[in-house]
Amino acid sequence: MSQNRIYNFNAGPATLPLPVLEEIQESFLNYKSSGMSITEVSHRSPWFDDVINDAIARTKRLLGLDDKFTVLFLQGGASMQFAMIPMNFLGDGDSADYVNTGTWSTKAIKEAKILGKSHNVVASSEDRNFAYIPKDIAFNKDAVYAHITSNNTIKGTQWAQFPETGGVPIISDMSSDFMSRPLDVEKFGMIYAGAQKNIGPAGVCMVIIREDMLKRCPDTLPSMLNYKTYADKNSMYNTPPCFSIYCIQLVMKWLEETVGGLDAMEKRNREKAGLLYDFMDATDFYNATADKDSRSLMNVTFRLPTEDLEQQFIKAAAEKGMGGLKGHRSVGGCRASIYNAMPVEGIQTLVEFMKEFEKKNG
Repeated sequence: MSQNRIYNFNAGPATLPLPVLEEIQESFLNYKSSGMSITEVSHRSPWFDDVINDAIARTKRLLGLDDKFTVLFLQGGASMQFAMIPMNFLGDGDSADYVNTGTWSTKAIKEAKILGKSHNVVASSEDRNFAYIPKDIAFNKDAVYAHITSNNTIKGTQWAQFPETGGVPIISDMSSDFMSRPLDVEKFGMIYAGAQKNIGPAGVCMVIIREDMLKRCPDTLPSMLNYKTYADKNSMYNTPPCFSIYCIQLVMKWLEETVGGLDAMEKRNREKAGLLYDFMDATDFYNATADKDSRSLMNVTFRLPTEDLEQQFIKAAAEKGMGGLKGHRSVGGCRASIYNAMPVEGIQTLVEFMKEFEKKNG
């Protein structure tokens, strides 16, 4: 780790790979001998054409996407998608299924309701404060899509296996675990991810959409709320968030060329999460909040014996160069977000600190 950099456990905006930051720094003032910063080049220039097309190509190679999938870059974050999805895909007489596993699922359901779109909440883990992922869900065979949130940053849960929907296309908010593991992409009609957690800085949402879903988009929507607008113009109907897309391109390059792909990334992520969960399972001082079979590999949520100790823990960790360990304001406690870019050394450092803190306060 660079001398002045902390181990950044923030949930988002979150840590980025150091080699990516160094490449940005090196080329920031004069990108590709253009005489301009990447923040200054025109989105209509050959330089940016190369950026966005390479980001798309690398995304497709990493996920094994064929030509029936289109990769888009939109603004408005994942939260904008909560409304755009039912607007684009649910016409008169159509309905969709939703699985409620926490805050972001709840927000997605709320937008469908505001729009007056027919939807069914076919499963929920709200009965136990979203501490688990529901199983054995009965999806409606005539649903246009089944919406899930693949990883829940606030509650620390994650779908270990994606549900069997009987052929209904899955639409998944993957903001916080996108590119952390391989996917069986054939199950998905659409994947979307706000970049700021696992693949880049804030300001852009990546959307991967299958051609049969794209064909459902009606021409009656405002242009900027229609997925076809972005697909027809390679995400450049208007000026896109160029810098954020550039950063995503470099993260995809890092994943592909340095990490070695998503199988290798998943192995690394399982190792990191295992170190932390195994330690907590061996002590009564730290208690993971999610059920074991639903635990997230990205966001490890836990409690200490008292709220006062939690505050002391967060403060002491920050003094030792570990930031962002405060739990979400809606639930309290502690949370270590250990996304792709978090090195294993960061987890080892955290575990050693946790051992010392328990000795002093246990």
